[in-house]
Amino acid sequence: MFNITSRQPMYDQGAVQPMRDELVAIGFTELLTVKDVEESLLVSDDKTALVMINSVCGCAAGSARPGVSLALQHKTIPDKLYAVFAGQERDAVDRARQLITNYPPSSPSVAMFKNGKLIYFMPRFEIEGRNPEYISNELRSAFDELCSNQGPSVSHEHFAQVMHAKSCGSKIPLYKG
Repeated sequence: MFNITSRQPMYDQGAVQPMRDELVAIGFTELLTVKDVEESLLVSDDKTALVMINSVCGCAAGSARPGVSLALQHKTIPDKLYAVFAGQERDAVDRARQLITNYPPSSPSVAMFKNGKLIYFMPRFEIEGRNPEYISNELRSAFDELCSNQGPSVSHEHFAQVMHAKSCGSKIPLYKG
């Protein structure tokens, strides 16, 4: 679920849970600590690792999460799927962002790593204002070029049952401790 052993989250945990669940439902593992990030991304195993920096914003709800979900229904997908949540597990997000070199902090965003190196990045400005199909098509092109794992991440029947959280950050209560 969540980790409050580091800096406090910015948003109420219960309010953001559906945004977490949406990614977990399609095969993502949440990275909640700096250690999780390092043990998952700084590995040399010749596998591709997709990391979504999740967010409470409207473009995460309307474009990023649905687009990433749709992309993972493709015949070729990354080997591993991870998520960090901006404003929630803040130390883990900071560490993931440190590994995304040559780009300013961006959420939502999607990064792909192989052998501890960034090999692909879709920043917020490439997500904002675009529909899920556009996001999916861009990611599928990257998957075809960079990945070899057989998809989809979940069965088509399971995917059809996934609920997309449509809340925007302006309606999410702040964490009160």
